[in-house]
Amino acid sequence: MGVAEHEESTLEEWLEANPGGILEEGGLLVVGRQVVTNLGGYIDLLGVDREGNAVVVELKRDRTPRDIIAQALEYASYVETLDFEDLEGLLRSHENNESLALAKRHRDCFGLDSAETVAFNKDQRVVVVGQHIAPGIKQTASFLARKGLGVTCLEFTFFQDDDGNRLLSREVVAASTPQKPKPTTRAPVDEGEFFASLDTSGRAVLSRVLAWGRERGLSLRWSPGGFSLGVDVGGIRLVACEGRSPKSTYKQTLWTTLRDRHGLGRTAAPERVINALQAQGNAAGLLEHGKYLRCQLTRPFTEQEIDAFVECCESTERALREYGSPTDSSS
Repeated sequence: MGVAEHEESTLEEWLEANPGGILEEGGLLVVGRQVVTNLGGYIDLLGVDREGNAVVVELKRDRTPRDIIAQALEYASYVETLDFEDLEGLLRSHENNESLALAKRHRDCFGLDSAETVAFNKDQRVVVVGQHIAPGIKQTASFLARKGLGVTCLEFTFFQDDDGNRLLSREVVAASTPQKPKPTTRAPVDEGEFFASLDTSGRAVLSRVLAWGRERGLSLRWSPGGFSLGVDVGGIRLVACEGRSPKSTYKQTLWTTLRDRHGLGRTAAPERVINALQAQGNAAGLLEHGKYLRCQLTRPFTEQEIDAFVECCESTERALREYGSPTDSSS
């Protein structure tokens, strides 16, 4: 590794360990490092600021001004699609703790009152970091900031003091601080609001799934995107299925876990069991979407179809209970 690459790696590690030095106003809660995007890119650091806005932190490395700005905007466009559950999942993976709650971690990080809640990822910001920020990057960043996109450029310089200690100096060379909504005391979502947002098709399916979960005694959690039903195994909550509203990233949908680390991917379930669940879900109309199975609820469903959805959720629950001794974090 060359000197420049070594210094960039050192800088990335320093930024992750000292997120308070990234933003001038209020610090940053890091939720992920080298986060993979839908287009196969890697976000150096992804965080959440005090108001709940997502912050993309990109090291300039040896890229040209056009490349770094284009990359940062591409990443911000991907981050815009992430909902509360996605951010919480990234945080849990980053801190290797499946029981973490993003809202509580955020309150603790920023010292918010327990009654305060924020709307996560309502807006996105970009921070470009490097040892030298080229004039083209500064000019473009300032233009984007004037157009409403929060952009900050930071220059960090390595130097040695008289005792030979290696230090970093930090300078903000371009910045914008858009006006952001203040935290409110309103809950992110509740059952009445959720079902009021659904159409007839969504209510028919998701009310049945929710009733089934309650009958089975599954743990129920509400979030801005909808609800999840989970199984508690060994002190860890494993998600069996989720119902999401039309206001969420993936619109009005039903999800079941497949290989996700919040569900079956965290258990010892053999591949044959996961394949059988996938086949059952496909037959019922739940199609593979990454590590999940999902169905967009965009049409009326018959009672038989809804029964098949519920049976898929129940099969997933049984697998979680049967194979639910969570695997270690390295698996």
